[in-house]
Amino acid sequence: MAKTEFDEFVAHDVKKQKGISHPVKASTLERFFVKKVSFESLHPNANDEFTFSEIGPSYKIIAEYEENFRHCIRRNQPVEMEPLTVEKLSPKGYLILNGHHRWAAAKKVGLKKLPVKIVNLAQESDIKKILEKSKHDKRVTLDLDEVILRPKDSPYLEKSLNFPFNLRYKQRIRLGIPALFYFLSKNAYDIWIYSANFYSIDDIKRFFFHYSVNVDGIITGAAKKKESDENSAKIEKMLANKYRETIHIDNELLLLTHKNSEEFKEFPLNSDAAEWSKSVIDIIEGLENARISKEES
Repeated sequence: MAKTEFDEFVAHDVKKQKGISHPVKASTLERFFVKKVSFESLHPNANDEFTFSEIGPSYKIIAEYEENFRHCIRRNQPVEMEPLTVEKLSPKGYLILNGHHRWAAAKKVGLKKLPVKIVNLAQESDIKKILEKSKHDKRVTLDLDEVILRPKDSPYLEKSLNFPFNLRYKQRIRLGIPALFYFLSKNAYDIWIYSANFYSIDDIKRFFFHYSVNVDGIITGAAKKKESDENSAKIEKMLANKYRETIHIDNELLLLTHKNSEEFKEFPLNSDAAEWSKSVIDIIEGLENARISKEES
């Protein structure tokens, strides 16, 4: 299939789905297993760079996948493919979140069924319900992959989950994260977690539930969303209007910003310290005490 023909195929499928399909929640059972679905039921994502006319797919990457698939076919072996990450659609089918190049290579070699991993992402309606339910006007944001989850060889980790939960949730989290989240909730902060990866929000909530802490909002796949995506823009506007104060916690920095203000405060952190979480709590306690003193004066 020539480049122009494939571009037309992708553009046609995106146009065909617009105004007809929309994401729906998949059940726990649907999300638990990797399954194989027909190629025709998989649809490219209009908010992914793969479908942008000014960017588009990498034909070098597609060719590499294609050669690997054909190698298996020539040897009469099953085609080895990492599952595509997808979101369930209504009335039928699946939206590709991650794996467009594998999907394209599969089309070129004529594969009829592809393995998929179904996830549930946060939609605008989910965010709206969270904000309407919340009575807080302060929030804390953290990056799941860069700040909360840590390499297994890190010296400062929380204990792994007990059997059998450790079989499903193999990630390890930074020492002190549960204590930090407990402190934030107790002090009327909503906790929002962001991830560039397409984790299922249900899995993340359950993961932290096993550590006996609550997470208020979860936004995944942020790095793959188009900046002009209308849904993403609405979500960011809702969040900005809700909270008068936002604290962003990074590995080496705590950043405090206020609604409708360009002023901010920065506080350094030692990302490698055993007491990283305690340092964060001490800073926020100091901010809370300063606010109380100002209100009383």
